[in-house]
Amino acid sequence: MTNNSPTVLIDHITKSFGEFAAVSDLSLNVRPGRIYGLLGPNGAGKTTTIRMIVNITAPDSGRIEVFGRQLTPELQDRIGYLPEERGLYKKMKIRDQLKFFAELKNVKGKEADKRIDKWLDRLQLTEWKTKKASELSKGMQQKVQFITAIIHEPDLLILDEPFSGLDPVNVELLKEIVLDLKAADKTIIFSTHQMELAEKVCDDICLINRSRKVLDGSMREVKRSFGRNAVALRLEGGDAVLADRSLVSKIERHSDGVEVLLAEGADSQVLLRKLIAAGARVERFEMIEPSLHDIFIEKVTENQ
Repeated sequence: MTNNSPTVLIDHITKSFGEFAAVSDLSLNVRPGRIYGLLGPNGAGKTTTIRMIVNITAPDSGRIEVFGRQLTPELQDRIGYLPEERGLYKKMKIRDQLKFFAELKNVKGKEADKRIDKWLDRLQLTEWKTKKASELSKGMQQKVQFITAIIHEPDLLILDEPFSGLDPVNVELLKEIVLDLKAADKTIIFSTHQMELAEKVCDDICLINRSRKVLDGSMREVKRSFGRNAVALRLEGGDAVLADRSLVSKIERHSDGVEVLLAEGADSQVLLRKLIAAGARVERFEMIEPSLHDIFIEKVTENQ
């Protein structure tokens, strides 16, 4: 596989369960060394797509290549997978459990011990290593299972809803680790419906709704394609100007200001001049791009 070849290539795959179409004619490329977000509402087809990538289930039609080839047991060892359904042995101690999963990926002896200690420390779990999984909180168990996915230092890491159930502190910790893995030239695919998180970490995204891809591309390309005349404002006064529908088509009020969507053909500089002429005190006037959350809502609702 050359550096220009995709780490994962999905070519027109379809998967149905009886009459239910879980994935319909999906194609995408995951480039090496990037973070790829597989996004969509619950039930969109994200988990089914991931299960097909790791060969848990096979597509009814289409093809999938990983590292330039169809998946083999040898290539499986280059993949780390965190499934949506968490599964640890409840009565086994954490350290023993991690050694077991490490050995399944041919990481043994002192090397396994070194990696286990490193990741338990990084994920703030060292003091829990002799505890049984059943004694850990749900969030702690999730962090342990994350270690099982990365203990063998895979080239491709696939994470299905990795941030669900974590408190904000551990979300930040896991996000930091994911970014560090990218910096080490790992390729990462993760599914989520948490748009703010995806926006912070993803290089590329694919939005799936009702089994079909509705958009994909780099984060920059996607945002540019949804370019709109939106302005973030913090001001006192100017209500009459903001009520002018020839200038402003929509207003969203927030705790620290407002976000206005300009009417079609309206000029942001005209809005600013009119606000000042009306005696408004303008503390912030900033052109803004749509958030991934805004794009997500727009694309999902238009496909209802």
